Amino acid sequence: MAKKSAKNRVMSSQPSKRISGKINNRISLLDLLKLLESNRHSIILNLKHLQANYQRKGVKRVQGYRNEKGNIVKSWLTTQYIDNGEYVGMGTFELNQNTANINMLITRKVRLIKTEEQTPIGEVAGLLVNDLNSFNNYTIVSEGEVNVKSLQVKISNKKTFDLLKAKGVIENEEYDFRCEYTIRLDNLPLVSPDRHYSIIDDVFYQVAEAKVLISIISALLKKESDIFIPEQLEELRKHYLSKHLNLNFPTTNEYINIKQALARQNIDTRISYKIDIGSQEILNLSKLHSANKFLDRMYEVYYKDTGETIFKPSFYLMFHENIAFRHKQLSSRIKITPVDEFMKPIFDDFLGLDNNGIVASILTKIGADNLAQILQEQRDGQSINKNALIEALFSANAKLEEFTSAIYREKISPLVLYIGSTGLLPKKMKAKPITAEELATKYPCLQFSKDEKEGRFFLIGDSIISVYATREYYSKTYVPH
Repeated sequence: MAKKSAKNRVMSSQPSKRISGKINNRISLLDLLKLLESNRHSIILNLKHLQANYQRKGVKRVQGYRNEKGNIVKSWLTTQYIDNGEYVGMGTFELNQNTANINMLITRKVRLIKTEEQTPIGEVAGLLVNDLNSFNNYTIVSEGEVNVKSLQVKISNKKTFDLLKAKGVIENEEYDFRCEYTIRLDNLPLVSPDRHYSIIDDVFYQVAEAKVLISIISALLKKESDIFIPEQLEELRKHYLSKHLNLNFPTTNEYINIKQALARQNIDTRISYKIDIGSQEILNLSKLHSANKFLDRMYEVYYKDTGETIFKPSFYLMFHENIAFRHKQLSSRIKITPVDEFMKPIFDDFLGLDNNGIVASILTKIGADNLAQILQEQRDGQSINKNALIEALFSANAKLEEFTSAIYREKISPLVLYIGSTGLLPKKMKAKPITAEELATKYPCLQFSKDEKEGRFFLIGDSIISVYATREYYSKTYVPH
């Protein structure tokens, strides 16, 4: 019944009352989670309690891959937790970018071990790997509703205890570092009713520009590292480690046949509501092409000495001295879209086919002047040191990621959580919902997916907020990580 109510609130064209939890004047759940994160070094979490009361929000995946017969083949390596106790450190919290979800990331120490022999791997590529980090995500809020009703914690710092007690989440208890406290999450409003929500005009294009540049740089750096040589990267890959030393085991769905799993009631379906921002030309960020896809769509990569075109162009070829780029002669079948018109000036500038200054403007805004200078020198025909370029690309990419994360954290994700949990726009955002058909009549260049065509849309200044439903599967029985 709660799901039906949530659907009516989000999809209805009529205003509705907020029912996202009992009103509590002490603190919102969002502010409480920020408080727990900022004091996480003096809080430990009862992991066994969390796992015993947790409902998974997706289909469980298991390590390994399926062979031709559909059987799961285990990887030659696996992990073993170093911390096997009841408690773990308090996690960090992150708002989802386009759903009303809040996730808690728990970090635990693990060692690599051989699956068959159960013996540890101590060193890979000249690095000790006996205390790697493993990350597990738990959905605290799902679709604007609390998914974890409470957390059980111990607190090592009395000041942290006093702070939580003053906020009303620990009641009528005295401090005892030996004692376990229950922090309820299901009796708090998700968001503060008096929170100020930022104007979102120009936010979409700021993020979109950064996302295009991130995609280009990521494609360039796919086979590169500013720390390891190629042989080390290959050794890390064989041991399921990324160049950032994150574990990257192959995984597969627990159930090979989703229909059979549904029939056996091992999994179920749920409605997930997506809340996106966009413009009058581009509905949302999912419409942007990946860097290599757009390179193949609009450009040719060729050998300078022969002029021969490379059949499958990729950005990493840019590091080769005998490689150059040119615009592709487009066939009549290719229809130029607003997405193409938005991305092309950024690509032209980065590839040195134009000098419109857009890339330098983006890089200067985020403090990545070093890469802007190197790209200009390259455009001017100067010889560029590859290692210096790679270092500048890694640095710029990190700054671009932080720039976009900050915009989501401060402006977009709180708005998504508010809309998803209340079914309403913030009071200062005045707009009536319209259908995809009505929006397409007003802005014919917009492109809609099948799910988006059934959604509702709000015109806020020059921006568009989309709310639409998708159907997702999840495992009904939780198995602890």
